[in-house]
Amino acid sequence: MIIARSPLRISLGGGGTDLPSYYRRYGGFLIAGAINKHVYVSVHRTFEKRILVRYSKIEQVATNSEIRHPIVREALELLGIREPQLEITTMADIPAGTGLGSSGSFGVTLLKALARFSRKTLSQRELAEMASHIEIDVLHEPVGKQDQYAAALGGVNCYEFRPDDSVVVTPLAVDEPVLVRFTQRLLLFCTGITREASSILKEQDDKSRAQSSDMIENLHFIKSIGIESKRALEMGDLDAYGRLLDEHWQWKKKRSAKMSNHDIDRWYDIGREHGALGGKLIGAGGGGFLMFYTPDPTPVRRALEAEGLMELHYDFDYFGTTLL
Repeated sequence: MIIARSPLRISLGGGGTDLPSYYRRYGGFLIAGAINKHVYVSVHRTFEKRILVRYSKIEQVATNSEIRHPIVREALELLGIREPQLEITTMADIPAGTGLGSSGSFGVTLLKALARFSRKTLSQRELAEMASHIEIDVLHEPVGKQDQYAAALGGVNCYEFRPDDSVVVTPLAVDEPVLVRFTQRLLLFCTGITREASSILKEQDDKSRAQSSDMIENLHFIKSIGIESKRALEMGDLDAYGRLLDEHWQWKKKRSAKMSNHDIDRWYDIGREHGALGGKLIGAGGGGFLMFYTPDPTPVRRALEAEGLMELHYDFDYFGTTLL
């Protein structure tokens, strides 16, 4: 049995500028950190002549073309695997639909496991590009490339998405003591709201393709906040980063009426009232995890736990996609 895993990720600034509808015209920039919560995929050959795929559903089919899970189906086709005696199972530390990039992480993990199964060698960048190709070019999903790259490469990196589709990856130049303080002060809370990111991302994607001045201006500004966030973090000015995070959230909310709701706004206000300098929803919005930066974590922790929100304790993952 072959088992692979990839980390999930948190977006730290500039999120949304990695969609092709924006970066292929203007170039995108963001910061993302892989975290030590993972997606796992196992692949092995069975004795029964059928393809068994286990995820939130169970599929048992005779050929690749019958597989309903689109990423599984297209990954098998892309790698030229037509194995009639195959079992693929996926598990995750965190449920899908919570904004931590599980779809992109699943794609690179699946490709890593299938490549080993078929005795192919793929670099981490090749995994990220192939997973992006499946979602963006084959399935035409309104998604970007950050999830796939963050999962494949691991670490805390700055990603520059160029109009020619190339991606420049630079590790965030932060000293270890600063990064430790940053991790201690950057808190994640589960809102308990799961959602399909595609509807929010499609709205952004459609408006970007239509050259909506409001959407393009919004993404330009979000990109500039990402660049300022990099500067603040690399200078060790964590509080400045926290204030930028609040500005980021105010602009992010303007992208869609589905971005937030009454409960999320109330929890955000509670976090701010208890000392958080800024925060935002991770991922496309609408639910998932609420992230806060605060110089003093204890009051924020107590206030949000009193609201029934569970904190996710994490650290950064520097391994990326690996075989176990």
